[in-house]
Parts: sequence; C-alpha cells; structure tokens
Amino acid sequence: MHETHSPDPLELRPEATEAPPQKLGWKGFFKYFGPGIIAAVAYIDPGNYGTDISAGASFGYTLLWAVLLANLMGMLLQYLSGKIGIATGKSLAELIRGSLKTRRRIIPYWLSCEIFAVFTDLAEFLGVTSALYLLSGGRIPLLYAAWISAFDVIVIFALAGRKFRRLELLITLLVFGIGMGYVYEIFVVRPSAIAVAAGMLIPIISSNDQLILVVGIVGATVMPHALIIQSWLTKNKTIELGGDKKQMLRFHTLDTTTTFIGASLINMAILIMAAAAFFLQGLNVATINDAYTTLIPLFGIAASIIFAVTLLFSGISSSTVGVMAGQAILEGLLGSKLNPWFRRIILRVINVIPTSLAIMAGLDPLLLLTYSQVVLSLLIPLPLIPLVYYTCKKSVMGEFVNKPIVIALALLTTGVIITLNVLLLVTIF
Repeated sequence: MHETHSPDPLELRPEATEAPPQKLGWKGFFKYFGPGIIAAVAYIDPGNYGTDISAGASFGYTLLWAVLLANLMGMLLQYLSGKIGIATGKSLAELIRGSLKTRRRIIPYWLSCEIFAVFTDLAEFLGVTSALYLLSGGRIPLLYAAWISAFDVIVIFALAGRKFRRLELLITLLVFGIGMGYVYEIFVVRPSAIAVAAGMLIPIISSNDQLILVVGIVGATVMPHALIIQSWLTKNKTIELGGDKKQMLRFHTLDTTTTFIGASLINMAILIMAAAAFFLQGLNVATINDAYTTLIPLFGIAASIIFAVTLLFSGISSSTVGVMAGQAILEGLLGSKLNPWFRRIILRVINVIPTSLAIMAGLDPLLLLTYSQVVLSLLIPLPLIPLVYYTCKKSVMGEFVNKPIVIALALLTTGVIITLNVLLLVTIF
C-alpha cells in the first residue's frame, strides 16, 4: 500500500483505501511495532522521576510495590486500549463521542480531557527544564531553562520530517537511552536484592505522606492520555498494514507486553536508585537538584550526568507523545484537527507562565512534578471507565470482547484506582 503524507507530521491515516486483510509474518510485526513504545513513554515520563525519587529518597524501597502494581494495572489497561482500535476501527475518544452524541455533552467532556492534557504537559515541561538546568551546571537559571524548554518538541519533529515511522524510531532510541542510563545507575549504586524484593512484595501505607506518593505513583504511571492514544495508534496501524484483526491483536499483545515490561523496569529502577543512593545513606534529598548534586560525591560525575540526560530524554519523548495524544483527543471527541505546532504553543503558554511564577516564588520543580501527578490520578476515571465499559460490551467489540478473567481484572484495577483516589480526598479534606 502506498501512503500519501500530508504536511502534518502526526498524520497517520493513509489516503489510500484500506487493503483486504492479509496474513503478515515477522516482518509484519516489525512494521507494526511502535504503538506500544509510544504509549509506554507515559510510564517513564518526568512525573515518574518526581514521584519515584520522592518515594525512594523518603521511604527507601517501601513503596516499590506501588510502582509494580501501577505498572501491572497500566499494562492491562493499555492492552485494552489498543484492542479497541483494532477491534472497532475507532479510537476510544471516537467511541465516547458516539455515546455522548450531542455537543452539549461532548464539549464539557473534551474540556475535562484538556485539563489532564495540561497537567501532563506540565510534568514533561518541568522535566526538560530541570534537565537543562542540571546539565548546564546551573549556568542556565531555572527561569531561562523554562523558556528554552518551550521549544523541546521542535527538535524531534524537525528530525522526523513528515514520516511518522521515523518519529516512532526516534522515540524508541530515546527510551533505549533512558534504559541504558538506568542499567548504569543500578550497577553503580548496587542495591540490596533482598530489600528490593521485600519492597516489591510487601504492600505498606503507614502515613498520609506515603498515601499521597502512592496515588502520585499511580497518576504518573497509569496516565489518562496514554489510555486514549494507544487506541488511536492501533486503529491507524491496522488500517496502514491492512492485516487480519486477529493477527494484529497478536502483534499488539507482543508489542505491549515487551515494551511495558521494559518501561516497568525503568520505572522501578528510578525508585531503587533513589532508595539506594539517598535513603540508605541517610541523606535528605527533597529536590531533583539535590538528587543530581548528591550523586556526584557518592558515585561520581558520570552518574549525575547520566541521571540528567535520562531526564532530558524522558521529557522530550513524553512531550512529543503529549502532542500526539492531544491530537487524538481533539480529533476523536470533536471530529476536527488542530495544527500540532499551534497546539504545542497553546499548551506551553498555559504552562510556561505559571511555572515561571512558581520558580520566581522559590518553589522546586520536584514538588510541582509530584502534585501534578496526583491531579492526573484524580482524572484517570475520565477515560478509564469508558475504556473498561466498551471492552466488556460484545455489541462494541464483537469477538474481541473481554473474557471473564479480563473483565474481573479490569474491574479490580478500576476499583483499586478509584479507591486510592477516594482515600486521598478523605485524607486531604
């Protein structure tokens, strides 16, 4: 099939008519590979750095179980999201629009989704800002770094040109770089395997501070925009390749499993590094800058630079995915498109101004990162409940409807996430 590229580098739908279903071999899987890695970026974005560093530095390995649980729940939900795109030929946002029907219902829902888009972009923006400040050795003040960060995605889009496949590969390289960085960090800090296993397997919440971090970890991992974007990506990938739906679902399962296992390991490695490097040393690390500077005398300049570089890679890749998610939300709910550059400007203006004011007021980016993730966790039910509802309906999914065990796990996951949010609200108020 020949694909005609539009001027929009994020345009995925081929102009040619959909090809008849065909059997695709391993080469077909490598052509398919991409939706999983793009969605998995949400699981290793700067929000994860904020919550994981706070959790590891403050409580050691104690909250590792929360990271593991959040990643397992996220893997299941992302599988369901991708399955929607393959089975229905529509994104989750398009299905929601079909159910809401009238603009009076759609517009408020869309505006609510834009709120989590803003807080998602805030975390990504703060990650790039912090990384630039650290890598410059403080020679670029945080305020200036914030304004430079407003142009982060331009680099990626310029390199990708009009080819979406190139964009997928660039994001894959950034994620690979983050993974290799944390292989080095774990090798350097040498955590206790027994303590890591205990933290993963023994769930503990003994204080309000821990509860806030657990909810923040869930919000930083199971992100609302990721639940929408994977259905959009798999829908377009199925149209592009013209594959048999059952085979496409197998590709999706393998793609999601492998990429999310990798993302989960990175996510846990961030907390493990913070616990081994800071908590066990009895060091008070309250900011990302503290984490960077503390690594230098303990493990050398290489460890601190790699930490900052992985944060930069995380911020840039997640910012790029955020633009795509925004397009998927707008396109699916309103049936209209917005130039991705224009959307980027709008989101960054919304975030640059208040962030600049916060920096001038002396607030640290790590604090903003952590609380932005709590807000995201509270907004997860917006796409989560429709996601589970649609995948359990045979009239929507046909033969791809959830099996009883998947329904049970999906309902349990939904219940856990909503319960954590209720507990947090009760604790706060």
